[in-house]
Amino acid sequence: QVQLVESGGGLVQPGESLMLTCEVSGFTIEKSGMGWFRQAPGQEREGISCTAGRGDEYYHDSVKGRFTVSRDNGKNTVYLQMNSLKPEDTAVYYCASRCGLHAGTTYYNEYYGMDYWGKGTVVNVSS
Repeated sequence: QVQLVESGGGLVQPGESLMLTCEVSGFTIEKSGMGWFRQAPGQEREGISCTAGRGDEYYHDSVKGRFTVSRDNGKNTVYLQMNSLKPEDTAVYYCASRCGLHAGTTYYNEYYGMDYWGKGTVVNVSS
């Protein structure tokens, strides 16, 4: 049984940081692209970051330079370090066993037939 469990969300003030964690069970992430997505109230879900199976990292322009994605294959876990948070970062954050995001002028997609998602963790950035 595949499970992706996000944690680490919360209420923070603008400028503060959070680290999100996605613990994966049921498959090995080592060669899989793992993506972070978010859905803000009233908006569609969007991809914001990807740690690709071959090791590259991709970021949406809205988070580039502030967010850092990483993985620990030994722990089968993916992380998203979020710094300099802004009110517009408020959203439900999801990790998934796929990537799909606009990164600069290109769209990066990595999908190998595994379409698994976590239930999300809420990030609220407010003063």
